[in-house]
Amino acid sequence: METDRAPLDKKQSAKPRPKIAIAHDYLTQRGGAERVVLAILRAFPEATIYTTLYDPDGTYPEFRNAKIVVSPLNRFSIFRRHHRIALPFLPIAASTLKVPADVVVVSSTGWAHGFNMSGRVFVYCHSPARWLYLTEQYLGAPAWGSLAGWAIALLKPLLRRWDQKAAHRANKYVANSSVVRQRIMDVYGINASVFHPPHSVDTSGEREPISGLEHFILDGGHFLVVSRLLPYKNVDQAIEAFQGLDERLLIIGEGPLSDRLQASLPKNVRLVSGLTDAQMRWAYATCAAVIAPSHEDFGLTPLEAAAWGKPTIALRAGGYLDTIVEGATGIFIEKPEAAQIRESVLQFQAEEWDVDSIRSHAAKFSEEGFRARLHREIAAVANREPNSVGRS
Repeated sequence: METDRAPLDKKQSAKPRPKIAIAHDYLTQRGGAERVVLAILRAFPEATIYTTLYDPDGTYPEFRNAKIVVSPLNRFSIFRRHHRIALPFLPIAASTLKVPADVVVVSSTGWAHGFNMSGRVFVYCHSPARWLYLTEQYLGAPAWGSLAGWAIALLKPLLRRWDQKAAHRANKYVANSSVVRQRIMDVYGINASVFHPPHSVDTSGEREPISGLEHFILDGGHFLVVSRLLPYKNVDQAIEAFQGLDERLLIIGEGPLSDRLQASLPKNVRLVSGLTDAQMRWAYATCAAVIAPSHEDFGLTPLEAAAWGKPTIALRAGGYLDTIVEGATGIFIEKPEAAQIRESVLQFQAEEWDVDSIRSHAAKFSEEGFRARLHREIAAVANREPNSVGRS
């Protein structure tokens, strides 16, 4: 792992180097937030990660090499496999999880910023708690339609007070995108700066065909969806869009809707999960374009596609407005509906896209740039007075 550090000023160099820790809500899945935690860990490779739940088989294998401290909830395998079931217990688990460090780099979607931290706190916010402020979008159904929904509805007043208090304890709060910055202002009244996540795509690495899909992929030219299989991801709409088309769609992902979506696949669509990095490279390298039909707070998929010189068909919303240049690195649909996805696929012409220009755009979101800024931010927080949330 990288061990470079930002230069220290004279005042800093006279002090011992601060002890850095990393905090994250839970490490039970493979998503963009978990990739950001890995990037933070590569920036601070000696840091211990603190989290409520950790499932080594459910998240990225790179975490196996890290030192990870978990809450007592981790003893229950059902919580590791289904973190939403643990929701009624997470406030206590978060509040009692002690993080002994001089500076804590917090990766949060609503829990980790509430850990028991005595040092300076830098919060990298992927979104204020969706389960608390966008409950129906998070659940994909009315709040009263599930056990988790009932728990949220009953505990919401208490959870909001807990969440607000946790947010305002931070010394610095940053947002991963412009839309999240506005949401942080609306929810917390905090004026956060935007600090985009990096992509960590290595296009020079080994490529390995996905077993059983060699004939389906052939010479490439397929469309690609990379997503967790949750209601708000709208993967069902992408599947419906390809009904009756000659074009092929490959979906890579796993989640609660996996069985239902698998049962609905037409003959020109495939759904796979649990791929290696080499297989992911093969899928990206051979595709014509990526389809991203969900409202994401940031969404790394278009940048990962761009690193391969591939454009994206995306919903005109959320973080995609920060990462896609319309007409240059992708095109937008106005609604996440099968008809609009279908129309964009039928109109797509691969030869119209400038591959080098798309790759250059992705390079602006490099991990090297992310690491350099993170070191500057943490150096500043280490020298700051407490309770300076929102100050530049």
